[in-house]
Amino acid sequence: MRSLSVTELPWVDPWTALQAWKAAPWVAFLDSGGTPGAIPGDERARWSFLCVEPTETLVSFQDRVVRNGRSVAGDAWSHLQDMHARLQSAENTGLPFSGGLVGLASYAAGMALEGVVSCHQAETPDILAASYDTVFAFDRLKRRCFRAGKSALSLPSDEDVLTPPGSIRVNFQPDMDREQWISAVREVVRLIGEGDIFQANLTLRWQAGAPSNFDDLAVYGLLRQGSPAPFGAFLRGCAGLDADRPFSLLSASVERFLSLSPEGVVETRPIKGTAPLGQDATETRRLAEQLRQDEKENAENLMITDLMRNDIGRVCDIGSVSVPQLCEVEPFAHVQHLVSCVRGRLKSGLDAFDLLRATLPPGSVTGAPKKRAMEIIDQIERSARGAYCGSVFRIGRDGAMDSSVVIRSVERCDDRLRIGVGGGITWLSDPAREYDEMRLKGAALLRVFGE
Repeated sequence: MRSLSVTELPWVDPWTALQAWKAAPWVAFLDSGGTPGAIPGDERARWSFLCVEPTETLVSFQDRVVRNGRSVAGDAWSHLQDMHARLQSAENTGLPFSGGLVGLASYAAGMALEGVVSCHQAETPDILAASYDTVFAFDRLKRRCFRAGKSALSLPSDEDVLTPPGSIRVNFQPDMDREQWISAVREVVRLIGEGDIFQANLTLRWQAGAPSNFDDLAVYGLLRQGSPAPFGAFLRGCAGLDADRPFSLLSASVERFLSLSPEGVVETRPIKGTAPLGQDATETRRLAEQLRQDEKENAENLMITDLMRNDIGRVCDIGSVSVPQLCEVEPFAHVQHLVSCVRGRLKSGLDAFDLLRATLPPGSVTGAPKKRAMEIIDQIERSARGAYCGSVFRIGRDGAMDSSVVIRSVERCDDRLRIGVGGGITWLSDPAREYDEMRLKGAALLRVFGE
């Protein structure tokens, strides 16, 4: 094991630092916290990572895999493991992430792992990932900045910050209107009543053409200002097998999918159950208590927590899986959610890739039983989910991983923009209320585009 160069640099705001790679074809920005102070004292809002100038890239689309710009044989997961194996291992740097793999596993990648064939045509890469030797790590709590890796790349000064435009007008169209959504909810409830499933996560997409001058980074700036989140991410790569088809993901995710410590401790934090914030602290507390007591919302969270217990149990030591937090209310930028926590210990000989393969797509955006719920929602929904409901992940040199569920996101794939929003449907669901909750989740995203 060799020593990795880590240099402390003068503090630069991570958003400012990102501007230096505004035109880079590949970049990964893991933007924990968004706006400082959004979630005071929360460790999930402490660190941000800017990963630049990758040493290797990987794009998987349907039955083809492209590594470093060339078509290769084999499956994407095997190539990911090989890319990780080629990384230089390093002694503990004191940073949560000092280089490794950063990527996206789309919802379609999860469908393939579960053996579900979609009736929709996807345009998003199944898997998009890159190896990064150079990472800038930003400790937002202590306002310290570090460069890890071989490169001597520098950062811009705070004076070079780019101010995002005030608004960007794009006309998004939903693939289901209100009545169609309500009808779809009723169909899911009917199937629950017949005993086919217990719960399903129903979603829709807003879609629009990307303007010729679309600036994905400027839009991400607006998104992170309006929707600060502990698992924000900006990823840029290519949409498919041709480098001239741009792809970018702009995520303001509030939900951790899976984390894996170097010692093999697995944690997942499923989110189900939503309520608005109040106009003041008293009203917010009242709404939080209503959410805490809501039978439907608790049932939704309990089922997904049990599903995630089952998923991680596939690859964790018997008896190691526990639920230290169940249905606790946590506040976020625009809403509050019921959040649970499931932990376990990964079996000896397994790694982060085994964990991802056993659990994708995330249980909180599928349903229970998982495979049957996925089959049903694929039949009911009107379009492919794409990156939405997949996972953004980082896997360090030491094998540790953190990942998020891709929600509250904007996807740019070639000349199309997509926004996905949804919600969990149970036997107790009221279709009109489900529509209002879904629109509440999507409002902050649509406001970015002047809607």
